[in-house]
Amino acid sequence: MARAGFYAVESGKISFRRDGNWYSDDERIDNPRIALLFSRSIRQNPDGSFYLQVAEERAPITVEDTPYVVKAIEGDAQNGFTVLLNDDEREELDPATLEVGADNVLYCRVKGGAARARFLRTAYYHLSSGFEADERGGGFSISIRGRRYPLLSANRAATDD
Repeated sequence: MARAGFYAVESGKISFRRDGNWYSDDERIDNPRIALLFSRSIRQNPDGSFYLQVAEERAPITVEDTPYVVKAIEGDAQNGFTVLLNDDEREELDPATLEVGADNVLYCRVKGGAARARFLRTAYYHLSSGFEADERGGGFSISIRGRRYPLLSANRAATDD
């Protein structure tokens, strides 16, 4: 009896791209349940490469930038923010981990600091309304719960994936 698994798509290349979507070869996977399953099934090899693990089945994948993206932001500056990730998990935003990368892409640390997440445009715009110019360092900062946090530059960030 045949088992359902990744063998059906082994000939295709599965990837998670910067836009927060899953692809098989160059075709976007539009089924939200499959995309969510894949997002919840990402694992990382010791060498830094990624794969999907569903039950006993494994499939290598390509991750263009980060394995997680911030789809939405909830909350406000007074009470703090929660990020909604592509695996539908909600986590409290740690504003000390905010950093700006190439092309002004915003990132934060998630999963207890173990992974980096890229902000999708809508989430970025929601949070960026609270950015303030930092006259001292020439960059930007954000005030959350009465505390000011500088936005790090990825070039100066202490940890980088």
